[in-house]
Amino acid sequence: QVQLVESGGGLVQAGGSLRLSCAASGRTFSSYAMGWFRQPPGKEREFVAAVRRTGGRPNYADSVRGRFTISRDNAKNTVYLQMNSLKPGDTAVYYCAAKYIGEASASPVEYDYWGQGTQVTVSS
Repeated sequence: QVQLVESGGGLVQAGGSLRLSCAASGRTFSSYAMGWFRQPPGKEREFVAAVRRTGGRPNYADSVRGRFTISRDNAKNTVYLQMNSLKPGDTAVYYCAAKYIGEASASPVEYDYWGQGTQVTVSS
């Protein structure tokens, strides 16, 4: 069992930055690929970024590539999402997710555990 707790969301102006954190419980964090997903108002959940167990070769959605950076610290059981050059279209509830073994997938159905989400609102 893995519990995930996101933090770092908030209200920011367009062009600003935020860093989201996701703290995981348990001693096997390094066994999980980690992903960030988001759900904009009135829309379905969508992939944002994912990272392998070792932290290498991250995977990004086209809409955030070059602006967002995913990273992880296995010693701290934490995954991060640095978001720069934010746009109003980035407004959503952001969720982190854990996928046991395997690749850093963009498919939400492949993830085993989910956090409760943190709200990110970007004003124009």
